[in-house]
Amino acid sequence: MTERTPHTQGADTEVPDSSEKDSGGQDTPRTDPLQQPAVTRLANGRQVPIPRQKRPGPYRVPPRAQRHGLLIVNTGDGKGKTTAALGVLLRAYGRGMEVGMYQFVKRLTNTGEHRVARRLGVVMEALGAGCTGARSVTDTDIARARAGWQRVQGILAEGRYDVLILDELTLPMTWGWLDEQEVIDALRTRAQGTHVIVTGRHAPEALVAAADLVTDMRVIKHPYRSEGLKAQGGIDV
Repeated sequence: MTERTPHTQGADTEVPDSSEKDSGGQDTPRTDPLQQPAVTRLANGRQVPIPRQKRPGPYRVPPRAQRHGLLIVNTGDGKGKTTAALGVLLRAYGRGMEVGMYQFVKRLTNTGEHRVARRLGVVMEALGAGCTGARSVTDTDIARARAGWQRVQGILAEGRYDVLILDELTLPMTWGWLDEQEVIDALRTRAQGTHVIVTGRHAPEALVAAADLVTDMRVIKHPYRSEGLKAQGGIDV
């Protein structure tokens, strides 16, 4: 039985050379793989391979100066307005964009989305005192909405985020807590290239008119109405 010995590189073995030799036999090292070769043919007459220049894909994120910032509105009585906005937030984060979310009316700070936001280092703040459906509106509710809006106005002007979600903003607009025209003007004059997603029921007509994309979430069937099921962790909160 013949014993096989491992192949070793010897004097007769051709060692790959990362440099190129021009027609005069001189080395012309190329350290950048995308750099165009200095010569087009090697000493042996073979043509030097020219690397392909990669072009940006059609879905790359353009710089702010070249970006059309969208105003998106998710409204309607159906479930999914905030959920859809969170999906865009996650997608934009995956593209390396700066994202943030400010929630009007809502007060909970330990929902599933808040937990993952903390893990990702994403700003997500609840600005309200809670739902007013089962209680009377207080001065605190209105004051918090107005204070939150003052903060958001500055954020819109400075262009802190590439994608900014203003969750439930339609509610204080509809209820008269915020000046509708003031909100529309701030959204229209926001920093170049900022995508804004506004969610909430009963979006004012002026907001719908100013938006680039509007989706009306319609209820076909809901477990709370048909089965009396309450909100569930991981699905609703």
